[in-house]
Amino acid sequence: MDCAYLPLISGQTMKIILSSALVLLLSACASDYSFNSNLDGEAINDYFKAGDVTLFEGDSLPKGHYELKGLVQGESCQADVNAVPASLSEARTEARRAAADKGANGIIIKQCVMMEEAAQGCVSRALCVGQAIKMTSAD
Repeated sequence: MDCAYLPLISGQTMKIILSSALVLLLSACASDYSFNSNLDGEAINDYFKAGDVTLFEGDSLPKGHYELKGLVQGESCQADVNAVPASLSEARTEARRAAADKGANGIIIKQCVMMEEAAQGCVSRALCVGQAIKMTSAD
């Protein structure tokens, strides 16, 4: 097919076509649009609350005054042989979440233990125990 036989579109016609397409596109965006999500705001807050708890472990101890809120623990469990292995970092994170649930903003880890033998429904387990603390801010 030879291009010489195709009708040419003038510049003015092209502007009208593009303007019409733009108006149609923008009018579609202006309609009542609602967004639904399966994400739960409460679950997101629960997931990130461990980040608000300062971790103290080993020789690292909090400076200044603090109030004891209670003992907390965190656990990581490898449910079956094909699952992700238990980890001490996950157990510490769970302990930090438990500390946040007690209104603490810090945790002093007393001990973490890795158990490689299968027991209590876990192929491997990691367990961390610590003291949840509420540190006073130095104003």
